[in-house]
Amino acid sequence: MTTKDYNSSSEKVEVEHVSAPGSIEHGSIFDEAATKKLLRRLDWHLVPFLSLLYLLSFLDRTNIGNARLAGLEEDLGMTGLQYNVALAVFFPWYVIAEVPSNIMMKRTSPSKWLCIIMVAWGLCMTLMGLVTNYGGLLATRMVLGLAEGGLFPGVTFYITLWYRRHECGLRMAIFFSAATLAGAFGGLLARGIAEMDGVGGKPGWAWIFILEGILTLIVAVIAYWAINDYPATAKFLSTPEKVEVERRLKEDRTSLADEYHTKYFYQAMKDWKIYVHMMITIGIYTPLYSVSLFLPTIVKGMGYTNENSQLMSVPPYVAACACTIATGYFADRQKQRGLYMIGCCIVAMTGFAMLLGTVNPHVQYFGVFLTACGIYPCVPMGVAWNGNNIGGSTKRAVGIAMHVGFGNMGGLIAAFSYRKTDAPRYFAGHGMLMGLIMMSCLLSVFMHIYLKAENVRRDRLMAERGLTLDTYTEEMRESERECGDDATFFRYTI
Repeated sequence: MTTKDYNSSSEKVEVEHVSAPGSIEHGSIFDEAATKKLLRRLDWHLVPFLSLLYLLSFLDRTNIGNARLAGLEEDLGMTGLQYNVALAVFFPWYVIAEVPSNIMMKRTSPSKWLCIIMVAWGLCMTLMGLVTNYGGLLATRMVLGLAEGGLFPGVTFYITLWYRRHECGLRMAIFFSAATLAGAFGGLLARGIAEMDGVGGKPGWAWIFILEGILTLIVAVIAYWAINDYPATAKFLSTPEKVEVERRLKEDRTSLADEYHTKYFYQAMKDWKIYVHMMITIGIYTPLYSVSLFLPTIVKGMGYTNENSQLMSVPPYVAACACTIATGYFADRQKQRGLYMIGCCIVAMTGFAMLLGTVNPHVQYFGVFLTACGIYPCVPMGVAWNGNNIGGSTKRAVGIAMHVGFGNMGGLIAAFSYRKTDAPRYFAGHGMLMGLIMMSCLLSVFMHIYLKAENVRRDRLMAERGLTLDTYTEEMRESERECGDDATFFRYTI
């Protein structure tokens, strides 16, 4: 039987596991061209819609920055640090939701769970446009955080159910690039919606919340049918293609346990490497949210009007989008993560140095480009790096949620990073964020060196037993299937 016999997409058979010629037991019959075609099929059916979900999520959590320039503070009588508090209350609830949400998605199904949380945050976003006082704004921001918390760690884990470890980085980068598009699209959209000021007796900022919330609800309904839960039940794959996806994952994940059990939860909680990645992540997410929430305000501080600030926040996001995808592509090609994390951190620090070191608005604006182009690629790169190095799907689901959850605590810091009293230069904010990125850079250097040394140590121990990864039998792998990334045959991505 040839590869071309398996290219029919009309065969829609739902299976749990398939054993057939070309199955896991028999080895692959897909050549390089057929495998590339299979990956393209996965990409077209999975990545664009997932990116749309995250675009809406990031748009809905950060559009308050655009609403601020459309009169939100004045209409709700907000003074002092009340705006910053309204930003901050989102994040504790966002973080609380992440680990339980990933466990719920593991226990239910991606299509059901992602649809539920989308409906929840879409309703909350729409209702935010109806608030008439500061207390109402705080309440809706908190519920929005609780509803949105499961999307990013959930989709990140979902991607690992379809792709091999060194294929995840690019897909996560494309998925996360939606956040940069949300920044660009959000500025343009807010500029247009703000012109609806007075329609239906509602101010322009209220229409920003209402219309963007309704858009989320519409997509949530589509999501239930658009999301394929698992390779074995994917309607767009033929039976042999389902077999090949499962075979590739089993080969890549080296036979480690995929079933749910609480002991894998505790394995994640005890893994010190995950905690180092959590510290790297908070050093990245704090400037990420600071830029996302305050970029129009930062640009305004360079001497531009409210309207021009909205529009001038668009180009840095477009550049960041291109850098995020390009970095993910080359990191996957070279099977590297740490070196790219270090390089992007250096670019971001250079951008903040330019914001701190000059009063020239043109140089400052270029600094904003470097900052965005350095920060945004680190987010999918970091979560892919951590996810690549966690063995077993349940431990990986929990570890990714811990990683993303702690990183999102950076939103609490970000909410107060740019205060009115520091305008227009914001020395304190720029300096703090530059220091956090430096911390992430140094920890990335440490992890890169440690993981490389650990791989060498495991190779040496295996060689002393007269074995190689190629000669390690399936029975030997099976005996260590519950050991996760501590298994002697597991090798870390550096």
